[in-house]
Amino acid sequence: MSLQIKTLDEYRQVYTRSVADPEGFWAEQAAEFQWKKPWKQVLKWNFREPRIKWFLGGKLNITENCLDRHLEKRGKQVALIWEPNDPSKKARKITYKQLYAQVCQFANALKAQGVKKGDRVCIYMPMTPELSVALLACARIGAIHSVVFAGFSAVSLADRIKDAHATVVLTSDYNARGAKNIPVKTVVDEALGLGCDTVKTVIVHQNTGDPVKMMEGRDIWWHDAIKGKRKSCKATTMDSEDMLFILYTSGSTGKPKGVVHTHGGYMVYTDFTFRNVFQYQEGDVYWCTADIGWITGHSYILYGPLLAGATTMMFEGVPTYPDAGRFWDVIQRHKVNIFYTAPTAIRALMAAGDQWINNRRMPSLRVLGTVGEPINEEAWHWYNEKVGKKRCPIVDTWWQTETGGILISPIADVTPTKPCFATLPLPGVQPCLVDASGKEITGNDVEGMLCIKFPWPSILRTTYGDHERCRTNYFAAFKNLYFTGDGARRDADGYYRIIGRVDDVINVSGHRIGTAEVEDAINKTPGVVESAVVGFPHDIKGQGIYAYVIVNDRLEDAAAFRQKVVDTVTKQIGPIAKPDKIQIVSGLPKTRSGKIMRRILRKVAEGDTSNLGDISTLLNPEVVEEIKVGASRV
Repeated sequence: MSLQIKTLDEYRQVYTRSVADPEGFWAEQAAEFQWKKPWKQVLKWNFREPRIKWFLGGKLNITENCLDRHLEKRGKQVALIWEPNDPSKKARKITYKQLYAQVCQFANALKAQGVKKGDRVCIYMPMTPELSVALLACARIGAIHSVVFAGFSAVSLADRIKDAHATVVLTSDYNARGAKNIPVKTVVDEALGLGCDTVKTVIVHQNTGDPVKMMEGRDIWWHDAIKGKRKSCKATTMDSEDMLFILYTSGSTGKPKGVVHTHGGYMVYTDFTFRNVFQYQEGDVYWCTADIGWITGHSYILYGPLLAGATTMMFEGVPTYPDAGRFWDVIQRHKVNIFYTAPTAIRALMAAGDQWINNRRMPSLRVLGTVGEPINEEAWHWYNEKVGKKRCPIVDTWWQTETGGILISPIADVTPTKPCFATLPLPGVQPCLVDASGKEITGNDVEGMLCIKFPWPSILRTTYGDHERCRTNYFAAFKNLYFTGDGARRDADGYYRIIGRVDDVINVSGHRIGTAEVEDAINKTPGVVESAVVGFPHDIKGQGIYAYVIVNDRLEDAAAFRQKVVDTVTKQIGPIAKPDKIQIVSGLPKTRSGKIMRRILRKVAEGDTSNLGDISTLLNPEVVEEIKVGASRV
């Protein structure tokens, strides 16, 4: 039976054991799975090159552990609930037996198109069940999936296809999103016209049924590809360290980084963290609102829940369509027990007004989670009071694409929570804080740069095709440490609070001030919906603080409002943190996953608007011009 921590004392005991004997600890967790051949050595590693291998010599296929091993006991249990964009359409429920059959059938379809072990398959699809089938079918036959969020531009898609040398692209005709149908197949066609010479086949799922152009000899309909294919497919034997997927994460400069995760370690870690962080119980309905185009969707919509034999939900739409009550309707209808979403979504629903949630009864809810960025205090309290009715623990999870799974987080109903704190490391995770010279900062009530001392099973193995980039990005800054790129504070209780990216820490008159902390304070000002803070060159202080602020209503007196913001920040943090410039904006430039593009905001604040880089991949590129114009008047 897989380990599930139930008390704080047990957490302390398990954590101590996991650090004293990490190999023994993770070997116990790995023993719960079906292996075709046992491993010879649990771990071999160094952070110098880096070279990290878990469960060496072990042979397996992750899909056998997601699907096959559940068939006898859970064949008729719902594995996947799909909630479509249009609420008038019926949700689809797919059992483990049905999902197994669909995955095997599509795996056979891929093989018929010549896809073999080690080939890269690029997936550019909306949030439909076929997207999940696509990932699992690739893993089934040993192909390496590379999902690109179906909102990225053709240029961004082409960059990723070319970097991975993908031979096949899987897509849909259109993506139904809110009131719009987005022509994803057209984007693929445009991308393939940009020199993606390795692509031989495009398989197109008929999602909306709207007409699209099909290229003879290259494009094939999904329904034609699977026609007559068997619904059983022997899983390809994979080495524990064989690549499972490549997932691209934007670098602040240069081309996107293809983060590589492997079959064995990723499997062990996502299952363990899913069961423990969310305290998954047999029969729970679990809903993570992320897109599978991001690591959250990979690890905590698909692989983690299916490994645990859970019922997981996929949602095609947006939180505010057709209205801001959509999430709460879905939770009521499907009796969701565990709900995992982003602070961006919480703030948007908070801004829409309490009328959408005040009269909702959601007694099934037991655990709430947040992911993607540190949640600000106001949003945390709203989430706790309005959504959780003060009876559902909030797990504020900190992790990254590169980590594969959650590293620092409360364990639901186990770890006492504090707003804005990711709290304590999970078993096997050994965080530390260091100063600029790499010297470890010991004790509590301190802050520094967040690093990890020891590998965990789902740590990235490389950046695809460029191992030196992996070394310089994550392992070169500090000797024998994985550098997360984040700054953090460890409080008197030993709890970690993520301050933000190190380049999002502003040095004002020699004081290091985290942007997340200033934003949290600004957001407490009445009338503020959301804010973003960056540093800009200041003649006296070195760096000043520039705040972009979204407000609820039209301002009658902007100067008085700005003073309120300054007063609030001064009260919350101290005069050292008060913003030097405050720009009122209608929106903030965000990626499709809801992360604020601070690089753009920093350049505008610095007065450098000549080269803002590619903004086509933003959720709202139009807001950039408005911000540029407004900045000249601040």
